[in-house]
Amino acid sequence: WSVKDGAITGATTKENPTQGNTFLIWKDGQLDDFELRLEFKIVGGNSGIQYRSKDLGNWVVGGYQADFEAGDTYSGINYEERGRGILCQRGEKVVIEKDGTKQAERVTESKKLQDAIKKEDWNSYIISAQGNHLVHKINGNVTADVTDHQAEKRSMSGILALQLHAGPPMTVQFKNIRLKRVKLADNRRK
Repeated sequence: WSVKDGAITGATTKENPTQGNTFLIWKDGQLDDFELRLEFKIVGGNSGIQYRSKDLGNWVVGGYQADFEAGDTYSGINYEERGRGILCQRGEKVVIEKDGTKQAERVTESKKLQDAIKKEDWNSYIISAQGNHLVHKINGNVTADVTDHQAEKRSMSGILALQLHAGPPMTVQFKNIRLKRVKLADNRRK
């Protein structure tokens, strides 16, 4: 991780790969209800923004992830890192019931959403978490809408982190990061 051209930058090379997914963890407390706005750019590979997650040590994080990639499949999905996996495909509205079953409704065609994402260029990402309702937007388009009723698996607060994914050489950048806390769940106040 470094700062290049005013952006937080994570990079791997063939000579210097990461052995597993690694995360740059925000150290200003826990988040519960919030809205996060940022811009991202990715060249090669896969990345994401962890939120309401758990710090598992050694720069490893598990929890909700606003995913994005250099490919054409995963940008905008809601993925639970080290948990339940893909919670919501791109273009879906999903309700996760108390027993973990999912009710999914296709709202927008995935290809239409993918076509609005600029390859190897800057894109906006907005993540909103209000109670158990989680919404991802890329370039103004809702890409994932999840209502998570599975109390024993969901997370109502946790850390924020940026991901550098293991795999092929890649560069990911984040800039213009703005966080609006709607409620404050800060460990220093507990």
